[in-house]
Amino acid sequence: MASLFDLSGRVALVSGSASGLGKAMSLALAEHGADLLLADLNEAGLQATADAIRGLGRKAVTVKCDVSCPDSIRKMFALLDEQFGKINFLGNVAGEGVLGKPEEISLEDIEKSWRNLVFGRFCMCQEAGRRMISAGQGSIVNIGSLASLTALGRGHIAYSMAMGAVAQMTRELSTEWSAHGVRVNAILPAQVLNPSLEKRIAEDPNLAQKFLSGIPTGRFGHPNDIQGLSVLLASDASSWITGALIPMDGGNLAMNGGGSRRYPNSAT
Repeated sequence: MASLFDLSGRVALVSGSASGLGKAMSLALAEHGADLLLADLNEAGLQATADAIRGLGRKAVTVKCDVSCPDSIRKMFALLDEQFGKINFLGNVAGEGVLGKPEEISLEDIEKSWRNLVFGRFCMCQEAGRRMISAGQGSIVNIGSLASLTALGRGHIAYSMAMGAVAQMTRELSTEWSAHGVRVNAILPAQVLNPSLEKRIAEDPNLAQKFLSGIPTGRFGHPNDIQGLSVLLASDASSWITGALIPMDGGNLAMNGGGSRRYPNSAT
């Protein structure tokens, strides 16, 4: 009997695959047998990820893609059709928001966040979904955030509005497409260490403890934390999971805002 987690013969497209969560997701899928189309704006990072995947004996094709631009996305899917002829899994990872106080942020920055995190991701889902519906199968994972469900403050208004839309987009697409054999889920990370977060922590010495006080496991996330979950959602092991918003947060969402975690060797 084949392993439930075996992805041999399957094709995945992962955006943001030059670094961070996208790279970790791509490597995990390749380790379990998938071939990949890797998309990002960072061409050097893309090449490094592709080299690692080829080292595992899997096919990797790279493409520079701006996920806020439908024309760029459609050209990428044309390349997918040419190089692979199918798609079994889409990892919607790339996209950034702009920080700014609600009373000060420009409408241009609101629109920029929306185009990166909602408009482009829907276009990616639509292109993948059409192909998956035709094939009668497929799995899509949208990367959301705890901001999809809860408020973060600290100038996250544009990001949080967009991530809230990603959560609802996931629910709607799963409802529309489940009967066609297409599953759509979302992963909602808390604070995962990446260059952007590390820079913010360096600029504000109190920020790290603020974040960690809300994470019962007592540590930040790492990109590799997404690997097992990615393989699960791409594989037959999750064949009856769709429309789910899955926290990847060290217990952050479960803990009440007035709660506190028990420290090792402490009774309080």
